[in-house]
Amino acid sequence: MLADANVLITGGAGLVGSHLAEHLLDQGSTVHVVDDFSKGTRDRVPTEATLSTADLTDQAAVAEVITSDLDIVFHLAAYTDTNYHDGQKLFEQNTTMTHNVLERMKEVGVTNIAFTSSSTVYGEAATPTPEDYAPCEPISIYGCSKLADEALISTYAHSHGFQAWIFRFANIVGKHQRGTVIPDFIEKLLDDPETLEILGDGRQEKSYMHVSECVEAIQHVVENADNTLNTYNLGTRTTTSVTTIADIVTSEMDLDPDYSYTGGERGWSGDVPRMRLSIEKLASLGWEPSLSSHESVRRGTQDLLNELAPIST
Repeated sequence: MLADANVLITGGAGLVGSHLAEHLLDQGSTVHVVDDFSKGTRDRVPTEATLSTADLTDQAAVAEVITSDLDIVFHLAAYTDTNYHDGQKLFEQNTTMTHNVLERMKEVGVTNIAFTSSSTVYGEAATPTPEDYAPCEPISIYGCSKLADEALISTYAHSHGFQAWIFRFANIVGKHQRGTVIPDFIEKLLDDPETLEILGDGRQEKSYMHVSECVEAIQHVVENADNTLNTYNLGTRTTTSVTTIADIVTSEMDLDPDYSYTGGERGWSGDVPRMRLSIEKLASLGWEPSLSSHESVRRGTQDLLNELAPIST
């Protein structure tokens, strides 16, 4: 399906978007990337992809990039708490972008959409959490916006003839990652190799998936799940604690700092201390990750360290 497809990736300069662009180009897709570069950077976008700069909250800008010759839209663009500390603005911007994308797709007759959601839609759920877990009770504005986006996509799938694939991510790690725990630890240790501050009590336990396997899973699901609305968790069967992440990062940097903890079971307001997604539905479709959560964290750490100081040949 994707080998000769004409695809658009919104947020294609971000962590998952840039790797998805590379992956689909390798599969033979024609790839168009759109981004406002609020988080991603131009150097992440493969040179073989066409690139547009656009604000997807602007309907006119959306009309420029979504055209009738597209086979599928991968909608990855989203704002997070690092973009806006104003919860109302964060919620409105994310849902406005998604609504604009869907409306323009309906106007031009493009009816296939893949959307990257998040494990945060579940809130503090029992683990491992399956896709049919209910009720979804997110505890962050970001999670609220993702759940609202899912509802919009469901409406267009069931009422406007769309086919949709929704992916609820675990924590995705790898090259180009910014603003999360692994790059945060690396930056702190580069600044002070003797001590490392860890948010919360360090016992937060979550699933981590390497971005290379994430994009492989996305392709597999899009090509093999054929319901009107297809919702899949993407993650690993195992989890890694924040202190274990610190151990892996310090090991890869050949450091032995003293750890300090800010305390409390949450690293920040809205943090879900325990998260592990069920991937039984994904496995039943014929795909599973080869890397454990620990292995994904280690490889992601190596990726980031190589970005900072590429090994000379």
